[in-house]
Amino acid sequence: MALKQGDLALLEHPVAKELLASNIPARLAYVAMDGTPRVLPMWFHWDGRQLVMGTQANAAKLKALTQNPKVALTIDDNTFPHKVLLIRGTAYVGTVNGVVPEWAQAAERYFGPERGKAFVEKIRAKGGKQARITVIPEWVGVLDFETRFPRTLSE
Repeated sequence: MALKQGDLALLEHPVAKELLASNIPARLAYVAMDGTPRVLPMWFHWDGRQLVMGTQANAAKLKALTQNPKVALTIDDNTFPHKVLLIRGTAYVGTVNGVVPEWAQAAERYFGPERGKAFVEKIRAKGGKQARITVIPEWVGVLDFETRFPRTLSE
């Protein structure tokens, strides 16, 4: 029996695993301080339990995420048949001195090991703090347009 959309066990679906290991940015959706929706591409690191993102410690999204931490993320590819991972959860915000370790891991995944390390070292050399955003999935959906379709196409 196929898992229903929303089931956290979908994180083990081959499409979810592929997208969580990819170098496709997550699109983070949240509500800004003025009450309007925002969507931002964000590098992420999946540790098997949560998505971890890093950003500047003074980023405007941090105040909004602290005020209203409910978020949605999507990771999707650009080839047909499209693969889409949908996640809803709560964002938790913290601050670290220097570079968020998981952000450094993400940089290597996105850029490759050598270029990623060089990029992180440039950021680290500037000093200061980064914010660490974690999202623990509370609802998961997978679309692959072969076996799992949006509800309206399945009816």
